[in-house]
Amino acid sequence: MTSSPRSRVWRVQLDGRSAVVKQIVDGPDAARRYAREVAALRLAARAEPAVVPALLGTDPDRRMLVLEQLEHRAPRPDWTVDYAAALARLHATGTRADAGLLPAWSGPTQEDISSFLGLAEALDVSVPPQAGPELAALVRRLDQAPGHALLHGDPCPGNDLHTVDGVRFIDFEQAALGCGLVELAYLRIGFPTCWCVTRADAPLLERAEAAYRDQWRALTGAEPQGDLTDACVGWLLRGDALVERDRRETVDHLARIPGRDWGWGTATARQRLLHRLGVVADLTTDRTDLRGLHHLSADLRQRVRACWPSLTPVPSQRPPA
Repeated sequence: MTSSPRSRVWRVQLDGRSAVVKQIVDGPDAARRYAREVAALRLAARAEPAVVPALLGTDPDRRMLVLEQLEHRAPRPDWTVDYAAALARLHATGTRADAGLLPAWSGPTQEDISSFLGLAEALDVSVPPQAGPELAALVRRLDQAPGHALLHGDPCPGNDLHTVDGVRFIDFEQAALGCGLVELAYLRIGFPTCWCVTRADAPLLERAEAAYRDQWRALTGAEPQGDLTDACVGWLLRGDALVERDRRETVDHLARIPGRDWGWGTATARQRLLHRLGVVADLTTDRTDLRGLHHLSADLRQRVRACWPSLTPVPSQRPPA
């Protein structure tokens, strides 16, 4: 089976039953990633129907997990609807009593705001005076957003298995607890932590988000907490969401955009940025509390297009597994 720089994966037979063995490889954060994955799988096992493979065994000394083997099928064209409903079921397994079992989700910071405003200035885009205070207030809202949802941490195409019994999620090394809308935002903002960027057309996006909200209400009896627009803006601000995990927290990646573009998976950094700017510009059109950000994101999108006219939209189709 396919492994990664952070883990080794094998398919095995246990008493005639197919299973998967995953080992978290050595590294400065290996123990943390292993503990996160085990904790998240145990919490997610509460879901009915299941949203994760069954955890059959663990070996903490070797950082190994034994998991139920699931067969992935080609997703349907409207796969995001099933994905969103399963994501809501996953999120709803988190409870207030789980605090401390996983880290709390951490959002963008003032440093991210400074990087984003610096990018605008580097591209000769005027920053409205109110944009900085608006972004500072938004970052505070994200930091204080209520919720104890079980967050996957990297709910990307490839970390979702489309099986005969529904969608199952795998690879919980970045799992956290927080507001579920920061991951529902992946559908609009283009899977920001993922190699595979996709964009859904408006009718499909509306169906998927409705499926998430319907499933959440059915399981919790309440509306999802948080603000989807705030969550999308949060991903726009994060330059680390332009590079692979191993390259995050190294340099200011937004500051690199004016000088060069780089590929990652299905889109380049500038393509990702252009898509996110368009999403935020559209979402903030009628937000009086984000009027400065609306003008800034719209102007910055126009400037990016003018600087690099050959940029194409991010893909609308999910690549084959």
